[in-house]
Amino acid sequence: MNQRRSNIEIISEMLRIGATGAGKTKIMYSANMSHSQIQKYLKFLISQGLIHKVEFGNPSVAYRVTEKGHGLRKSIDLVLEVLNFKDSEEK
Repeated sequence: MNQRRSNIEIISEMLRIGATGAGKTKIMYSANMSHSQIQKYLKFLISQGLIHKVEFGNPSVAYRVTEKGHGLRKSIDLVLEVLNFKDSEEK
């Protein structure tokens, strides 16, 4: 049975992928997202101070998770673990 991911799961995955810095394409493919989704979520995460854009040359850009973003990801993982959400998805 294919279940859709929640916004929280998508955000957690993006924060995991961007933990050490990643380009938009890597995040998009690793998190299995469309171009419109990545645009929407990156805009939100940047506006909330969870990810910041790092420019290193033209046109090289990466996105790196902030301390606030790392804290949020840990909290999300804890909540999902407490609710046994991850375990029940695998069964």
